[in-house]
Amino acid sequence: MFFLPLMFVYFVLFLFLLVFLFALVQLGIFTIAFQKLGIPPSQLFLLLFATLVGSFINIPIARLEGEPVEEDMVVFSVWGVPYRVRVPKRRETVLAVNLGGAVIPVLLSLHLWGRVGLAWQPFLGVAIVALVTHRLSRPVRGVGIVVPLFIPPLLAASVALLLAPHFSAPVAYISGTLGTLVGADIMNLKKIKEVGAPVASVGGAGTFDGIFLTGIIAVLLA
Repeated sequence: MFFLPLMFVYFVLFLFLLVFLFALVQLGIFTIAFQKLGIPPSQLFLLLFATLVGSFINIPIARLEGEPVEEDMVVFSVWGVPYRVRVPKRRETVLAVNLGGAVIPVLLSLHLWGRVGLAWQPFLGVAIVALVTHRLSRPVRGVGIVVPLFIPPLLAASVALLLAPHFSAPVAYISGTLGTLVGADIMNLKKIKEVGAPVASVGGAGTFDGIFLTGIIAVLLA
Protein backbone atom coordinates (compact mmCIF):
# COMPACT_ATOMS: atom_id res chain seq x y z
CA MET A 1 0.00 0.00 0.00
CA PHE A 2 1.35 3.46 -0.94
CA PHE A 3 0.49 6.72 0.81
CA LEU A 4 -0.66 9.61 -1.36
CA PRO A 5 2.60 11.67 -1.24
CA LEU A 6 4.64 8.59 -2.16
CA MET A 7 2.27 7.75 -5.01
CA PHE A 8 2.66 11.32 -6.30
CA VAL A 9 6.45 11.01 -6.26
CA TYR A 10 6.29 7.72 -8.18
CA PHE A 11 3.88 9.28 -10.69
CA VAL A 12 6.14 12.30 -11.29
CA LEU A 13 9.17 10.02 -11.64
CA PHE A 14 7.29 7.82 -14.08
CA LEU A 15 6.29 10.82 -16.24
CA PHE A 16 9.86 12.13 -16.21
CA LEU A 17 11.29 8.78 -17.32
CA LEU A 18 8.60 8.42 -19.96
CA VAL A 19 9.42 11.86 -21.44
CA PHE A 20 13.14 11.03 -21.25
CA LEU A 21 12.66 7.76 -23.13
CA PHE A 22 10.45 9.46 -25.71
CA ALA A 23 13.17 12.09 -26.27
CA LEU A 24 15.78 9.38 -26.79
CA VAL A 25 13.48 7.64 -29.26
CA GLN A 26 13.07 10.89 -31.19
CA LEU A 27 16.85 11.34 -31.25
CA GLY A 28 17.13 7.90 -32.81
CA ILE A 29 19.36 6.32 -30.17
CA PHE A 30 16.97 3.53 -29.23
CA THR A 31 15.73 3.29 -32.81
CA ILE A 32 19.21 2.45 -34.08
CA ALA A 33 19.75 -0.12 -31.35
CA PHE A 34 16.46 -1.93 -31.79
CA GLN A 35 16.59 -1.80 -35.59
CA LYS A 36 19.86 -3.72 -35.33
CA LEU A 37 17.88 -6.31 -33.37
CA GLY A 38 15.22 -6.46 -36.05
CA ILE A 39 12.54 -4.72 -33.97
CA PRO A 40 10.49 -2.26 -36.07
CA PRO A 41 10.08 1.34 -34.83
CA SER A 42 6.32 0.81 -34.50
CA GLN A 43 6.95 -1.67 -31.67
CA LEU A 44 9.88 0.18 -30.11
CA PHE A 45 8.01 2.67 -27.95
CA LEU A 46 5.56 -0.01 -26.80
CA LEU A 47 8.47 -2.21 -25.68
CA LEU A 48 10.17 0.67 -23.87
CA PHE A 49 6.89 1.65 -22.23
CA ALA A 50 6.30 -1.94 -21.06
CA THR A 51 9.85 -2.13 -19.70
CA LEU A 52 9.49 1.14 -17.83
CA VAL A 53 6.11 0.25 -16.34
CA GLY A 54 7.35 -3.24 -15.56
CA SER A 55 10.29 -1.85 -13.59
CA PHE A 56 7.79 -0.84 -10.88
CA ILE A 57 6.26 -4.34 -10.74
CA ASN A 58 7.87 -7.04 -8.60
CA ILE A 59 6.42 -10.55 -8.66
CA PRO A 60 6.98 -12.30 -5.29
CA ILE A 61 8.24 -15.88 -5.59
CA ALA A 62 9.64 -16.75 -2.14
CA ARG A 63 10.33 -15.56 1.40
CA LEU A 64 13.83 -15.74 2.82
CA GLU A 65 14.63 -15.70 6.51
CA GLY A 66 17.60 -13.47 7.27
CA GLU A 67 20.13 -13.45 10.07
CA PRO A 68 19.04 -12.39 13.58
CA VAL A 69 19.19 -8.60 13.71
CA GLU A 70 17.84 -7.86 17.19
CA GLU A 71 16.31 -9.47 20.22
CA ASP A 72 12.84 -9.15 21.67
CA MET A 73 12.32 -9.42 25.42
CA VAL A 74 9.52 -11.88 26.16
CA VAL A 75 8.08 -11.94 29.69
CA PHE A 76 6.08 -14.90 30.94
CA SER A 77 5.06 -16.21 34.34
CA VAL A 78 5.48 -19.67 35.86
CA TRP A 79 3.68 -20.26 39.17
CA GLY A 80 3.54 -16.53 39.70
CA VAL A 81 7.26 -16.03 39.10
CA PRO A 82 8.02 -13.71 36.13
CA TYR A 83 10.75 -14.72 33.72
CA ARG A 84 12.37 -12.69 30.98
CA VAL A 85 13.72 -14.45 27.92
CA ARG A 86 15.55 -12.87 25.02
CA VAL A 87 14.25 -14.18 21.69
CA PRO A 88 16.23 -13.49 18.50
CA LYS A 89 14.20 -11.55 15.97
CA ARG A 90 14.81 -12.37 12.32
CA ARG A 91 14.21 -10.02 9.43
CA GLU A 92 12.36 -11.54 6.50
CA THR A 93 13.18 -10.73 2.88
CA VAL A 94 10.71 -11.25 0.05
CA LEU A 95 12.42 -12.60 -3.08
CA ALA A 96 10.74 -11.24 -6.21
CA VAL A 97 11.25 -11.08 -9.97
CA ASN A 98 11.08 -7.66 -11.62
CA LEU A 99 8.85 -7.55 -14.69
CA GLY A 100 10.75 -4.85 -16.56
CA GLY A 101 14.26 -5.83 -15.47
CA ALA A 102 14.02 -9.61 -15.70
CA VAL A 103 10.90 -11.05 -17.35
CA ILE A 104 10.77 -8.80 -20.43
CA PRO A 105 14.56 -8.89 -21.16
CA VAL A 106 14.61 -12.68 -20.76
CA LEU A 107 11.66 -13.15 -23.13
CA LEU A 108 13.22 -10.81 -25.69
CA SER A 109 16.60 -12.56 -25.38
CA LEU A 110 15.03 -15.98 -25.88
CA HIS A 111 13.15 -14.65 -28.92
CA LEU A 112 16.37 -13.29 -30.43
CA TRP A 113 18.26 -16.46 -29.55
CA GLY A 114 15.76 -18.62 -31.39
CA ARG A 115 15.64 -16.28 -34.38
CA VAL A 116 19.40 -16.11 -35.04
CA GLY A 117 19.67 -19.90 -34.97
CA LEU A 118 22.96 -19.94 -33.04
CA ALA A 119 23.61 -22.37 -30.20
CA TRP A 120 26.97 -22.13 -28.46
CA GLN A 121 27.91 -18.51 -29.28
CA PRO A 122 25.17 -16.83 -27.20
CA PHE A 123 25.61 -19.44 -24.45
CA LEU A 124 29.35 -18.78 -24.22
CA GLY A 125 28.76 -15.03 -24.33
CA VAL A 126 26.27 -15.23 -21.46
CA ALA A 127 28.70 -17.37 -19.45
CA ILE A 128 31.62 -14.95 -19.91
CA VAL A 129 29.59 -11.85 -19.04
CA ALA A 130 27.99 -13.64 -16.07
CA LEU A 131 31.33 -14.70 -14.58
CA VAL A 132 32.89 -11.24 -14.93
CA THR A 133 29.77 -9.46 -13.66
CA HIS A 134 29.59 -11.81 -10.69
CA ARG A 135 33.16 -10.96 -9.73
CA LEU A 136 32.45 -7.22 -9.97
CA SER A 137 29.01 -7.14 -8.32
CA ARG A 138 28.55 -6.46 -4.63
CA PRO A 139 25.63 -6.36 -2.21
CA VAL A 140 24.72 -2.93 -0.86
CA ARG A 141 22.72 -2.99 2.34
CA GLY A 142 19.23 -1.60 1.92
CA VAL A 143 19.57 -1.37 -1.89
CA GLY A 144 20.39 -4.74 -3.43
CA ILE A 145 23.07 -6.10 -5.73
CA VAL A 146 24.86 -3.37 -7.70
CA VAL A 147 27.11 -3.75 -10.72
CA PRO A 148 29.44 -1.40 -12.63
CA LEU A 149 27.52 0.34 -15.39
CA PHE A 150 29.85 0.23 -18.41
CA ILE A 151 31.90 -2.96 -18.02
CA PRO A 152 29.10 -5.48 -18.86
CA PRO A 153 28.06 -3.75 -22.14
CA LEU A 154 31.66 -3.28 -23.27
CA LEU A 155 32.40 -6.92 -22.52
CA ALA A 156 29.18 -8.14 -24.17
CA ALA A 157 29.87 -6.17 -27.36
CA SER A 158 33.47 -7.41 -27.53
CA VAL A 159 32.45 -11.02 -26.98
CA ALA A 160 29.70 -10.78 -29.61
CA LEU A 161 32.06 -9.33 -32.22
CA LEU A 162 34.54 -12.16 -31.59
CA LEU A 163 32.08 -15.05 -31.41
CA ALA A 164 29.44 -14.04 -33.97
CA PRO A 165 30.50 -11.06 -36.11
CA HIS A 166 27.57 -11.55 -38.51
CA PHE A 167 25.04 -11.63 -35.65
CA SER A 168 26.87 -9.31 -33.26
CA ALA A 169 23.85 -7.16 -32.31
CA PRO A 170 21.50 -9.92 -31.05
CA VAL A 171 24.37 -11.87 -29.46
CA ALA A 172 25.53 -8.69 -27.70
CA TYR A 173 22.03 -8.09 -26.33
CA ILE A 174 21.61 -11.70 -25.21
CA SER A 175 25.06 -11.83 -23.61
CA GLY A 176 24.68 -8.45 -21.94
CA THR A 177 21.20 -8.83 -20.48
CA LEU A 178 21.21 -12.51 -19.55
CA GLY A 179 24.85 -12.38 -18.44
CA THR A 180 24.21 -9.42 -16.14
CA LEU A 181 21.01 -10.97 -14.81
CA VAL A 182 22.69 -14.31 -14.07
CA GLY A 183 25.98 -12.91 -12.78
CA ALA A 184 24.61 -10.09 -10.65
CA ASP A 185 21.37 -11.55 -9.32
CA ILE A 186 21.08 -15.32 -9.81
CA MET A 187 24.64 -16.12 -8.72
CA ASN A 188 24.31 -13.80 -5.72
CA LEU A 189 21.13 -15.30 -4.28
CA LYS A 190 23.04 -16.48 -1.21
CA LYS A 191 24.12 -12.90 -0.52
CA ILE A 192 20.58 -11.51 -0.57
CA LYS A 193 20.29 -12.02 3.19
CA GLU A 194 23.20 -9.59 3.64
CA VAL A 195 21.30 -6.82 1.87
CA GLY A 196 18.76 -6.46 4.65
CA ALA A 197 16.09 -5.04 2.34
CA PRO A 198 12.44 -6.05 2.81
CA VAL A 199 12.25 -6.93 -0.91
CA ALA A 200 15.08 -8.37 -3.00
CA SER A 201 14.12 -8.16 -6.65
CA VAL A 202 15.84 -10.13 -9.41
CA GLY A 203 16.34 -7.60 -12.19
CA GLY A 204 15.22 -4.71 -10.01
CA ALA A 205 16.76 -2.16 -7.65
CA GLY A 206 20.52 -1.97 -8.25
CA THR A 207 20.57 -4.12 -11.39
CA PHE A 208 17.62 -2.78 -13.43
CA ASP A 209 19.55 0.14 -14.91
CA GLY A 210 22.55 -2.13 -15.49
CA ILE A 211 20.51 -4.75 -17.35
CA PHE A 212 18.50 -2.22 -19.36
CA LEU A 213 21.45 -0.03 -20.38
CA THR A 214 23.75 -3.01 -20.92
CA GLY A 215 21.46 -4.36 -23.61
CA ILE A 216 21.16 -1.00 -25.39
CA ILE A 217 24.84 0.00 -25.16
CA ALA A 218 26.08 -3.47 -26.12
CA VAL A 219 23.95 -3.44 -29.28
CA LEU A 220 25.13 0.06 -30.24
CA LEU A 221 28.77 -0.97 -29.81
CA ALA A 222 28.44 -4.32 -31.59
